Amino acid sequence: MADLIVVEDPDDPRLRDYTGLTDVELRRRREPAEGLFIAEGEKVIRRAKDAGYEMRSMLLSAKWVDALRDVIDELPAPVYAVSPELAERVTGYHVHRGALASMQRKPLPAAGELLTRARRVVIMESVNDHTNIGAIFRSAAALGMDAVLLSPDCADPLYRRSVKVSMGAVFSVPYARIDTWPSGLEAVREAGFRLLALTPDEQAVSIDDAAPHRLDRVALMLGAEGSGLTARALRAADAWVRIPMAHGVDSLNVGAAAAVAFYAVATGRPGN
Repeated sequence: MADLIVVEDPDDPRLRDYTGLTDVELRRRREPAEGLFIAEGEKVIRRAKDAGYEMRSMLLSAKWVDALRDVIDELPAPVYAVSPELAERVTGYHVHRGALASMQRKPLPAAGELLTRARRVVIMESVNDHTNIGAIFRSAAALGMDAVLLSPDCADPLYRRSVKVSMGAVFSVPYARIDTWPSGLEAVREAGFRLLALTPDEQAVSIDDAAPHRLDRVALMLGAEGSGLTARALRAADAWVRIPMAHGVDSLNVGAAAAVAFYAVATGRPGN
């Protein structure tokens, strides 16, 4: 059973995991270096725990103690009970969900390890918006994608905003980083995947005509919001595919485009 510890000092060193959560640059450096990430909200905390992440501690306002009593009783990690005002002073924002947990990261698998047991893979290049990362993971989980591969400069899927937007779906879809870009894509092709680059370019074929759901193994490549896939990534692809547009719209947000494309990849698959 975890200890319930009432804390009244915002400078208490035991709360260090939660300090300055709105300082994006600080947290992007600190969290991977210290092997932690922050789960926010009851559902996300439970999903992180159920996915096997070890809990370092929890920071709760009083009303969430009872709601998370079963978690508190089951785990040995300390639980810090604080007022909403103190939580805001520590984190830098109003924690309206009232519940935060500091979780221990797991070592990332190698990309090749994921490819051996996957059929439908998402590959992201330079996607640095945490909201988009979270939205893409949520759609990938919901629509049956098997794994996510990230270029070295993609944002951290376990950053608090990404986890929150995904509603914990980042815990459901295994992911890894491709160490060398874009040369590392060759290993994906050698594993039997056809690399499809999603782009609004007029030279791309309609995703309906490409029929990705008929392919035995498919890797769908997504680029950053606005700029899209780089020329190097496009050259590394086996084919370019696009989502047909109407009413003069030239493109979709990458999160929305990903959801449409994932559905096209999954439709008609055996077992779906």
